[in-house]
Amino acid sequence: MELTPTRRLELVSGRAHPQLAEEIAHSLGVELGETNVREFPDTELHCRYGNSIRGVDLFIVQTHAAPVNDSIMEMLVMIDAAKRASAKRITAVCPYYGYSRQDRKATGREPITAKLVADLLSVAGADRIVSVDLHSGQIQGFFDGPVDHLTAAPLFVDYLRRECPDLADVVIVSPDAGRIKVSERFSQQLGTDLAFVHKRRPVGGSAGEVEALEVVGKVRDRRCVIIDDQIGTAGTVCAAAELLVEAGATEVWAMATHAILAGPALDRLKAAPISRVVVTNTLPVPEERRIDKLEVLSIARIIADAIDAVFEDTSVSEIFGGQNLL
Repeated sequence: MELTPTRRLELVSGRAHPQLAEEIAHSLGVELGETNVREFPDTELHCRYGNSIRGVDLFIVQTHAAPVNDSIMEMLVMIDAAKRASAKRITAVCPYYGYSRQDRKATGREPITAKLVADLLSVAGADRIVSVDLHSGQIQGFFDGPVDHLTAAPLFVDYLRRECPDLADVVIVSPDAGRIKVSERFSQQLGTDLAFVHKRRPVGGSAGEVEALEVVGKVRDRRCVIIDDQIGTAGTVCAAAELLVEAGATEVWAMATHAILAGPALDRLKAAPISRVVVTNTLPVPEERRIDKLEVLSIARIIADAIDAVFEDTSVSEIFGGQNLL
């Protein structure tokens, strides 16, 4: 007896950012599946899928939003439940990948927690990972299976072309040496100049403490657009903005994929000489935390296109014209 196997895509969401998952589902034209995640009185998690997922191509959307540990653990439980329910292929869609900044040993006796998270996802049963603007390219090598790296660059490029009719007045600025390659790609696509800020973190200082030392590049009488992967406590972007204004910039915008906005971030952004802060919704940004200068763009269409490409076994890189490499 011969059977022709049928393929079925199933999209489910954790509780970290259901609004984004709903937008992705709408873009794909599918309904979100039921995961029925709940907590026992002692805060242990339980997951039971509402319908049979045997043989399906399952995409679990769960951004690693605060509290990060809870978001990751919930995703692991959902993956394990799917594996034991005989899903054919399980893709962990992590718009923001937790612990991404702990991707190397900067000093002795430190963990490489980004690798630990990859190991946890793999052991739980994830066959592949989809994520957006990882903190560094090496994280893709931490996972033994395929990793599809997406980027919010098309959103930001379109935004700048729409909001800056005269791009000759714009300078793309990397807030540190580590983001120069990414910032250079932006400047090439837009045909603008490039600059970067030399910074350092004081020895023994806190995690969000940054010293911006000097600007490399011509920024005087120009509109400067700082490009970064995330805004955590906003120490880096605010220090860079102050230095750019001192160097003669007429206006400073900040663009970042992940709006972590932890601790003093909002107060720092309010006080900083930054006219616009443009982020995406890879992480939830509640209305009460949306200051006047903050704009949130939806990443759902990009993630939906990537999920469709993975399901159809077509190229994810073609979505970005091969410009999604770190």
